[in-house]
Amino acid sequence: MIKMNKKCDLIVTILYRGLNLKFHIKAALIAVCLCFSITSSFAVEQMSVEKNAVLNIKDCIQIALNNSPLIKKARYNYGIAKGNLGVAKSDYFPTLGIGTGYNLTDNHNNRRNTSSNIYSAEASISQLIWNFGKTNANIRMYNFDRIASLYEFEDTVLETIFGVKTNYYGVLAAKATLDVNRANVQINERNYQRTKAYFDEGIRSKIDLVNAEVNLSDSKVTLVESEKNYKNALVKLNNSMYIAFAPEYEIENTETFNFQNNYAPVNLEKIDEKKDLSKPPKDVSDAFLTSQVEKINILDNYKFEPFPYTFEESVNLAYKNRPDLKVYDASLNAMKEALKYTKREYLPEISATAGYGYRDQYNTNSFNVGINLSSSVNIKGQKHRIDNAKLQVELAETEIDQAKQDIYFEVQNLYITMIQLEKQIPLLAVKVKQTLENFELADGRYAVGLGDYIQLQDAKVNYNNAQVSYVQTVYNYNVARANLEKAIALPQSVTTTIEDDK
Repeated sequence: MIKMNKKCDLIVTILYRGLNLKFHIKAALIAVCLCFSITSSFAVEQMSVEKNAVLNIKDCIQIALNNSPLIKKARYNYGIAKGNLGVAKSDYFPTLGIGTGYNLTDNHNNRRNTSSNIYSAEASISQLIWNFGKTNANIRMYNFDRIASLYEFEDTVLETIFGVKTNYYGVLAAKATLDVNRANVQINERNYQRTKAYFDEGIRSKIDLVNAEVNLSDSKVTLVESEKNYKNALVKLNNSMYIAFAPEYEIENTETFNFQNNYAPVNLEKIDEKKDLSKPPKDVSDAFLTSQVEKINILDNYKFEPFPYTFEESVNLAYKNRPDLKVYDASLNAMKEALKYTKREYLPEISATAGYGYRDQYNTNSFNVGINLSSSVNIKGQKHRIDNAKLQVELAETEIDQAKQDIYFEVQNLYITMIQLEKQIPLLAVKVKQTLENFELADGRYAVGLGDYIQLQDAKVNYNNAQVSYVQTVYNYNVARANLEKAIALPQSVTTTIEDDK
């Protein structure tokens, strides 16, 4: 059940937003009824995350859909639109009137004094019979407003889903990059130990040792930056799910982002933890044997299913599915009905009335029945209102044309970006293997004294950069694909709806 303070906020919004002045009394009555009738259909229980839970992308989306205040606002706006529709429909219901009074009169003059006590009571009922379609046009206008609110809700749901997807992929990419850079530190530590052992034996010069120290420090700086990026990615994911003070948990890989470590830990409980990374690694007894190059299997044998739709099919799906485009269509229909209503305000209204009155003076009773034909319009003002309504319709049509153009170019841009990234991924996978082979050769040559340290360092940097670039491209592909799915509003397996017929 919604708490009273939230109900009052809803009532104030109903009275404040876009109701015609002629409806304000009925709107107030409906708002009072809402105080007692709004139930848990608009109240969704807040979801949290249990400590050490393992979540997949669908779990995260479900949490966001339950917790999102934007979705809750969209639900309330839809409820307000339904209330406005109910106000418009109430014109077909009779209007009841009741009153009572007591009057005491006491007159004094030079000739005589008079006084009277009169009690009276009246009751009346009036019913609209026909107003030449004005009420029907008004009802249809508010119904299209309700439909527009429904599609705005669906658009908010889509934004929430793909916001979570983007941040979920961001965590996976940041974790993979962190693993690459952590392995790079280990490589540089082993290389430092080996170079120091060579220097102690007089095999390598002091400059090689200094370069090894510098490269080790650089790799540690990069690692710290990666840790910062990873934690920021975790913050964005938690924010998109609206879960503050989240405990430690893990997220799973996805089908399109499947690196070797199946789980990425989400832990911000030790956000202020500090580590001293400035100290060089400890000497080891077998430093000469640390020259083996180890593969950084972050994304190994990466595969993905190509996007199943052509560009033309994607554009057609966008025109068919996009809820924001449907909002424009519903708004256009509402403007057309508003124009009909404005044109019909020239026409009269036919209504029936009945009333009963009682006065205790002389015990008087009265009863009346009547049919009324009435019309009141400012011809000059009404002409300008009609002209404005026509311009509103033309403006709505222009906005739809512009929206379709924008959607076409948005889908086109996203489709090109995704296809190019699809092509880059296998090429970068080959590059990773090639730079690894080059690194192994350079390391072997350096170990036997045939290669210099600069060649070794270049090979190592190229290998590390290739891995980072590979991970970043996979992330960019996943984001581009998610954005394209959002742009064409593909149906999602996890979503939320307002149970209502459109």
